[in-house]
Amino acid sequence: MAPVTISEGGQITIPEEIREEAGLAAGDKVILGFNDEGEIVIRKATGDIRDLRGILKRPGQRPINVEEMNEAIGDAVAEKYQRVLNQSKKQS
Repeated sequence: MAPVTISEGGQITIPEEIREEAGLAAGDKVILGFNDEGEIVIRKATGDIRDLRGILKRPGQRPINVEEMNEAIGDAVAEKYQRVLNQSKKQS
């Protein structure tokens, strides 16, 4: 591992030996994320959608299925609709 310093602007310089081994060059895009242990991982963006798998995972957060997502969306829509109704009642 090679230590790097984070600039005030949040930037880092990837050491040359790491760039060479990873096949990174100026202008390449990379993906930052966390692995299952909560460590920061950097990968070369290849344009393959499968490279994005797990990028939104947060340690301690369990994955949810499509049905749970749909239920959460429905609940949020219902809550927003109720808020709008309540506001319109207050204004009348």
